[in-house]
Amino acid sequence: MPQQRQQFINWALLVSLVALWGTSFLGIKISLRSFTPDQVVVLRLSIGAIVLIVFMLARGKMLPKKPIAWAHFMLLGLVGNVLPFWLIAKGQMFVTSGMAGLLMAIMPLMTLILAHFFIAGENLNRNKLLGFVFGISGITLILGPTILGSENSLLGCLLVLSAAVLYATNTIIARRLPTYSSAVVSTGVTICAAVISFMIWPSVLTIDWPQVSNLALVTIIWLGVFPTGVAAIIFFVLIRRAGPTFLSNINYLIPLVAYFTGALVLGELIVWHDMIALAAILFGIAVSRRSVRNRSVNIES
Repeated sequence: MPQQRQQFINWALLVSLVALWGTSFLGIKISLRSFTPDQVVVLRLSIGAIVLIVFMLARGKMLPKKPIAWAHFMLLGLVGNVLPFWLIAKGQMFVTSGMAGLLMAIMPLMTLILAHFFIAGENLNRNKLLGFVFGISGITLILGPTILGSENSLLGCLLVLSAAVLYATNTIIARRLPTYSSAVVSTGVTICAAVISFMIWPSVLTIDWPQVSNLALVTIIWLGVFPTGVAAIIFFVLIRRAGPTFLSNINYLIPLVAYFTGALVLGELIVWHDMIALAAILFGIAVSRRSVRNRSVNIES
């Protein structure tokens, strides 16, 4: 395949992934009109698991039989899916979808800090520290007006930021565990996450379906099929084709998509201090990557 065509396909996959993960915050906000945060988590993970099982079987792969592999999947599913998914959904009861996407931009910078302590050869340097300072400055610009009073609450912001920390933690855990086939690990992790979420929140069985709006129903199905299932497939295909450095470009794009789709579809306000904060965070990410090939990538919300 000609190099130019390969690059075109890589960018097309990247744009698709950004669109799916960037609009997932919008999908969560709409789903919360008829579902509770825990129900959103259980439903999207269950639907996503079905999509990934079909994908794995189509690839001719089989799930592992060793208990240690499933222990790894359970850990990744809990830290990387169940808990952050719930924190984001819960947080979005108190903040706009655009604000949630904007706050998640801190994730790659949190990964740099955690990697310094837990990954050999990933020590902090001047650029990483400077990038982190810019990122934290951006978060401060966001939280300041929230504390003083706005449509976003401090509690909601802190819940979403906690999810970003968990995503960063999951990245570190994944790098310390054995590697598995991309189709197998994505399927196994999502299955485990779906089972764990159901065990924690069995209230999904008591949903009053006649009271669920058609829009919320379609949105939760879309959220499970695309941002949870299909996006995971695109993620692993793209990281195999283009590598993690190319994929890390999503860190710049997802917050922008999340923020402006919330404004466009839901009429959420666009305010100047959010734009300055976002610029500070993205600049921090860029600075932190100047001396090291950043291997952290954003995770679906």
